[in-house]
Amino acid sequence: MLNIVKTTIVIATTSLIFAGNAQADVNEALQNICTIVKADDKTELRKKMKMVETDFSLKIKDYYAGVSCGGNSLIRTAMLSNAVETGTLIVKKMPKSDLSTPEQDGKTVSDWAIENGLADSALAAVLKARI
Repeated sequence: MLNIVKTTIVIATTSLIFAGNAQADVNEALQNICTIVKADDKTELRKKMKMVETDFSLKIKDYYAGVSCGGNSLIRTAMLSNAVETGTLIVKKMPKSDLSTPEQDGKTVSDWAIENGLADSALAAVLKARI
């Protein structure tokens, strides 16, 4: 009985250690994603998304909410930077339901765009067509 308890504790501890390392690696892999979006480098963004999907089995919907670029989401950052190519890629890769879900500040991307005078931008048009 005591061996079972010891084994369980060892397995649980090992799992937590590896889970912590995996999280740190994902954060490291996504470190420059904001810069890529701001630069409107669609090719580099595609590579980054593919690498994260291959290495960590995560799609953009899995990490989108956890990425903040100066307090803004990736789509908001693309709108502010007029990064139509990268913004369009993100919009197309995200599930439609997630695009109309309120973000951390309680506003949807569309509502935020209207409030910030970006409702007439090319990326806002892509977003509206997708929703």
